[in-house]
Amino acid sequence: MKKRMLAFVCFCALIGVVGCEKQANKTEEEAKPSEQETVDAKAQEQDEKSLVLYFSATGNTEAVAQTLAEATDSELVEIIPEVAYSEADLDYGNDQCRANQEQNDDAARPGIQNVISIDRYQRIYLGYPIWWGTNPKIILTLFDEVDFDGKEVALFCTSGGSGIETSVRELEAYRESVNWLGGQRFAGADASQVRAWVDSLQ
Repeated sequence: MKKRMLAFVCFCALIGVVGCEKQANKTEEEAKPSEQETVDAKAQEQDEKSLVLYFSATGNTEAVAQTLAEATDSELVEIIPEVAYSEADLDYGNDQCRANQEQNDDAARPGIQNVISIDRYQRIYLGYPIWWGTNPKIILTLFDEVDFDGKEVALFCTSGGSGIETSVRELEAYRESVNWLGGQRFAGADASQVRAWVDSLQ
């Protein structure tokens, strides 16, 4: 009788240990994020990243864009024209040069070679050189082809002297559905100036 009781007690204890182990394993499994939760978390992290999007014909705007991307830990994407701009295309002293003809043509929309996707970004820093006092027409192509509705867009430009104010006004009127954050002109890729501008946008 005592042996049976002892065996029964041992059996119950074994069942309890196994049950505890199963419960512990179950708790550990529940604590682990599911594959979908991991994917969602990564997607959310990507969505929180900002984007530096730029067009640069001579490299000046590209230098500022790179500095800005480093300062903000942003993704960096270049707007690449279908037909690259040659030195002759940018000879502003020649009325017949390509850049001047485009800027004087309200209907001009130079093609963009690469596909621009901004879906997973909420804030976008958009940069370009100033041509004839405003943005190059390829920037209008960008807004014609890509949906910026509801996005936060901060503009930046490079120029020898012309400001960005005219471009800001024209782009704000061109796409009123964008959450515009104003703009800033840079003469060069000064990291302290870039950082100060970013801080002013917070």
